[in-house]
Amino acid sequence: MQIYSTFKHSIHIEMAVSTLEKKGIERENIFIVPLDNRKEEHKLFDTIHHSDGTSLIDVGAALGTAFAVIGASIGFKLAWGPIYWGLIGASVGFVLGFAIRLFTEKILKKKQRLLKGAHSELIMIVDCEEAQGELIENILFDHFAFGVAKIK
Repeated sequence: MQIYSTFKHSIHIEMAVSTLEKKGIERENIFIVPLDNRKEEHKLFDTIHHSDGTSLIDVGAALGTAFAVIGASIGFKLAWGPIYWGLIGASVGFVLGFAIRLFTEKILKKKQRLLKGAHSELIMIVDCEEAQGELIENILFDHFAFGVAKIK
């Protein structure tokens, strides 16, 4: 039987290995694989298949609305009239809001996006007898495993 579990890279995996060795599992039957971190930068624009929950047009829509109202109000006194100045204000406000949001996501929050994937996880594979499966599963969960799967 094989038992697969995932851990955060911490001291808890070392403690789990030592506990397993004390319970009679040999070191040759314990296999630990570190997962690689993402090297490329996260994509800022969403696709049809994946969205990260970050909207780039929310500030643009709000500023576009505000600038459209201001442009239409001022447009009564200007030559082109309120409709044209309202559309110009909406366009300028949307572009300004989009640029502000793009700047904050690209420059200011870049460090936060890079830190999200900084901690690699580990996969531990334990070969054992079927009778030891429940004991090993409990030991792994006691040492903060994210998940455990058994394959017979």
